[in-house]
Amino acid sequence: MIKYGENKLSKKKNWKFKDIPSQTGKVAIVTGANRGIGFEVVKTLARKGAQVIMACRNLDNSEKAKEKILSEYPNVKIDIIHLDLANLSSIREFVTKFQEKYSRLDILCNNAGIFQAPQQKTVDGFELHFGTNHLGHFALTGLLIEMIIETINSRIITMSSWGHKFGEIHFDDLDLDKNYSKGKAYAQSKLANLLFAYELQRKLEFKRRIVLSNASHPGWTRTKLSKSIIIRIFNPFMGMKPEKGALSMIYAATASEAEGGAYYGPNGRLGIKGYPIKVKSSEKSHNLELAKRLWEVSEDLTGIKFPI
Repeated sequence: MIKYGENKLSKKKNWKFKDIPSQTGKVAIVTGANRGIGFEVVKTLARKGAQVIMACRNLDNSEKAKEKILSEYPNVKIDIIHLDLANLSSIREFVTKFQEKYSRLDILCNNAGIFQAPQQKTVDGFELHFGTNHLGHFALTGLLIEMIIETINSRIITMSSWGHKFGEIHFDDLDLDKNYSKGKAYAQSKLANLLFAYELQRKLEFKRRIVLSNASHPGWTRTKLSKSIIIRIFNPFMGMKPEKGALSMIYAATASEAEGGAYYGPNGRLGIKGYPIKVKSSEKSHNLELAKRLWEVSEDLTGIKFPI
């Protein structure tokens, strides 16, 4: 049985790069991999021996990011495959190209995210935050799940944030056409990320699959994701460097102590800074009926049904 809500330190209080086990022989996909948290996850997994696929929309920026890593660590293995999570056709094309080149998938990091953007729609007509942050990753995971299951001891990590605590799933208006706000859209998508990660773990356990589905959040990390003037002013004082902010996702992806159905974030005050530990998420994120309904709606909207 999954235990929720514990606040438990790992065996090593401050889990750092040196504590990350070897990833040699493993294949990992990281979405949103050309900057910020995703870039650091790619660099770290590659340095630890994994073959890492950068799944990104902007290929020019991805090439520059790859070259930057290779300039420091020339022997790492990094590949780039185009992926636009706001386009279901692009997601299918990505999966086809990935499966033509690779026969296993040990780690899927559902990292990419839209943060408080103006009201927009995806190619398929979904509200941009919900369509990209949740439905895009839902579809990607669903199309890859059989390969993930076939890879023993594989993991799926989905990025959430503090913002999930303010989220509601507006089933009567998922696109928020009636009352849009950037904050509401973002919070809905981040709550959806956790509901998805936990429900996926329950389904995997029910089928006795040896796969972990968990989630993470980066605390306050100094990235360029936010265009908020206030956040950018306080970033130098409050935020962690991206390499430290990435540790929670890396812990969830690699640590032997990491659990399925768990949520990992920084151990400092209010979860703003620190080293990765198991943290609490909102009561709503563990609502079984809410998760089941969201899953069914997500399958209907994407047209992708998980074979589990």
